[in-house]
Amino acid sequence: MKNKILTTVCLLSGLTTFGQINMKDSTAQVITYWEKGDKQNYLVTAEKIKIKGTDTASREKTTYNVQITVLSKSEKSYTIEWLYKDIKSNSQNAKVQKLLNINKDMKVIFKTDELGTFIEVTNWKEIKDYIQKTTSILRKDFQGIPEMDNVLKQIEGIYSTKEAIESVSIKDIQQFHTFHGAKYKLGEVLEEKLKVPNIIGTEPFDSDLTIYLDEINEKDNNFIIRATQIVNKEQLTNAMFNYFTTMAKNMKVDPPKREDLKALGNETLTASRIHGTGWVVYSVQTTTITSDNVTNIEERIIEIQ
Repeated sequence: MKNKILTTVCLLSGLTTFGQINMKDSTAQVITYWEKGDKQNYLVTAEKIKIKGTDTASREKTTYNVQITVLSKSEKSYTIEWLYKDIKSNSQNAKVQKLLNINKDMKVIFKTDELGTFIEVTNWKEIKDYIQKTTSILRKDFQGIPEMDNVLKQIEGIYSTKEAIESVSIKDIQQFHTFHGAKYKLGEVLEEKLKVPNIIGTEPFDSDLTIYLDEINEKDNNFIIRATQIVNKEQLTNAMFNYFTTMAKNMKVDPPKREDLKALGNETLTASRIHGTGWVVYSVQTTTITSDNVTNIEERIIEIQ
């Protein structure tokens, strides 16, 4: 996101003070003023809601803690560690509880540029091996349950490559760094076309992005930035149709008709309150996926502790 809005990027690597808010021109810039050894703890709450018509069909809630540590700092980059701890769920299903613990005590180490813009995961091979080790243990527990073996294969798939990990498996990290590396003016709406990951096909989706600075709180040295991202509906429909057609073929059942896929939509709303030091105070991201009369909502809240 931040790499695309080139006109707003402000290279300020030479600054030594926390000058992110400028009330004279009503602007705020998101830059990481961090030092090696800095640590912050966050609580993450993730909720999945499925609605059929007007009825809530299911609601799943997961919470976990993240300890963020700045491992190193240079003139051009930061190396940061996210450590996942204390994963809990409201599910009473023992299988779900075991699956959640796949990420327990997992470390993600990644790099940002000097402004805090996400660059890459550096320990992806370690993460892949960690996941494969934990899924191997779970396979013994789930022996004789074919559907659970399929679930474990899906989990292994989204941690199998560097690209998969960065696009699908670390959505919380991507959310945290959504607005870093850019300068925003109060009330000014920025618009951009972006490519977003397509986890059910080979080609990424086109999407329309709008982003704006909504509030400046000079007294507390923080500000709120909001973004809306909408995936191209035609591309989404085509991808879903191809996916369901392939599934039907593999299962030897009648494939769907394209007109059966109605009212498909994928919209993500992100809002973050960010401190002048570049640490996120509170962030919420809501993704709403609609199909005919079914709505799936995924909401993730990140709050500093």
